[in-house]
Amino acid sequence: MIIQNSAFKIIVMESMQSKKVAEKQVAATQKFLRVRGIRDGVIELESGGLRAIALASSINFALLSGEEQQAKIFAFQDFLNSLEFPVEIVVQTRALNIAKYLEKVREAERVQENELLRMQIAEYAEYISSLVELSNITTTHFYVVIPYSSAAAASAGSSGIFDKVKSILSPTKKVVGEEVTFEKGQEEMNLRVSAVVGGLSGMGIRSAMLNTQEVVEVLYSWYNPEVSQMEVLGDLEALRIEKG
Repeated sequence: MIIQNSAFKIIVMESMQSKKVAEKQVAATQKFLRVRGIRDGVIELESGGLRAIALASSINFALLSGEEQQAKIFAFQDFLNSLEFPVEIVVQTRALNIAKYLEKVREAERVQENELLRMQIAEYAEYISSLVELSNITTTHFYVVIPYSSAAAASAGSSGIFDKVKSILSPTKKVVGEEVTFEKGQEEMNLRVSAVVGGLSGMGIRSAMLNTQEVVEVLYSWYNPEVSQMEVLGDLEALRIEKG
């Protein structure tokens, strides 16, 4: 799946309550989001660099014994020393969203033929919804951002006026060149992701690279924290995307 930069201009339009609110959110996001597009879970920056995001599990460090804590610390040190590229570890805390779970519960209520069980399911759904709302339950996610910037991508940002004129006169060559650059960068990115996943696995931490849908959802929640709590981002294939 390929999400072009133009998609971000309309990515929140379908799920917001009013068009005016959506336009304000889009303008605020576009100001800070320097993304050209997303392909196969890999973020393409306007500068030409690539970024991948891996979701990692957590360890309850406080429950480990002293020896186990020391072993985890040394394992984490070895993991960092084994990397030949920088990584960024991001911790994101957000309110628990159980909308999809409640949909399944209400669907079970709808198809239940036993009146008593249907009433119990309805009471359970109401209880869970009230509990999450009153208790302000949050979830914490741990992400590892993996970068890649090729020499071609670095030089692209410093191209002169003649190079820009060439790209305008020969757009087909420019597109082919970008495809080749992305494919090579994606191969290198896959190797880096494998190195990170393998290194974390040695520490007992499970991790996996996010796909395009998951990456967009993460960016959506980062740049629209208040709206993302009220509105759930729908399937990208079902969203209306504007070109331009």
